[in-house]
Amino acid sequence: MAVFTTQNAVGEKEQLADIIYRIDPAETPIFSNVKKETSNGIFVEWQVQELTAASTTNYHNEGATTATAAATPTARIGNYHQISKKVFATSGTLDAVDSAGREREHNYHKVLKALELRRDIEKAIGDTDVARDGNDPRKSASLTCWMSNGSVGATGAFAVGADGTTTITSGTARPLTLALIEDGMQDAWEDGGNPRLMIASATNRANFSDLSATGNLVSNDVNMTAAKEVTYVGSTSVFLTDFGTVEAVPSRLMGNDRVFLIDPDFVSICTLNGRNFLEQELSQDGDAKTSHLVSEWALKPTAPKAHAVVFDLNGS
Repeated sequence: MAVFTTQNAVGEKEQLADIIYRIDPAETPIFSNVKKETSNGIFVEWQVQELTAASTTNYHNEGATTATAAATPTARIGNYHQISKKVFATSGTLDAVDSAGREREHNYHKVLKALELRRDIEKAIGDTDVARDGNDPRKSASLTCWMSNGSVGATGAFAVGADGTTTITSGTARPLTLALIEDGMQDAWEDGGNPRLMIASATNRANFSDLSATGNLVSNDVNMTAAKEVTYVGSTSVFLTDFGTVEAVPSRLMGNDRVFLIDPDFVSICTLNGRNFLEQELSQDGDAKTSHLVSEWALKPTAPKAHAVVFDLNGS
């Protein structure tokens, strides 16, 4: 008996899912956790005030006259806005046809480019060592240029002045240890900061968890009244140090040579007013619509000493 099957039939509709699956990661832990501000100039400035050292000899004679003392001036620091952009173009026909997974192709590419632009900004902040530069193309100083707390490898050095004008100097690579993290936390705490985020690459995030295998980390044991299968935890997400609790956050956009300890209360991304992921349509090119997304931004560590970096790591 002849059986009529799909191999012979004509007219079967295609079963194309009306959804698009995207594997490329879009997480940006620094960009997403810091504050956001706007400015009205290409060079944003702010002031940092430090107190004089506490005195152990602040005692005076009864009825003594009071002499004036020198005041501690503020430090005036700043950073340039960097122009970052992503361009995309779609044909009029492509926007008109019925596409699976999106209503309009141009708007879909706008969303993709916004994600890519945010990733570029994240990488420029945390995975580069670039000093501020007011010459075209302007550059925003990256995070390591503001660091003076934490540590660098032998022969390395923090950026001179830690004010964004110079870059950090690489030294001898070394492995990540708990002592390096704790020293960075202590440095930032002594200067008034309270780092709550530890941003690390996947490799260093895993290395941090592996430190528990050496017995240096203390785990909490909870007595259960009901029988329960034993669960083995191979990850450390929160690290309780002598100087505060820090959350370990992995970043796909971070290199293996650094780990940041960040106090999100004292760092922001500042964008020029009206230039925060602004879409601009470029000149019409035949039957194609061309646009670009523009973000004019600057990193603004309002209190650089509130943060720390463990630099010159070898990823092991």
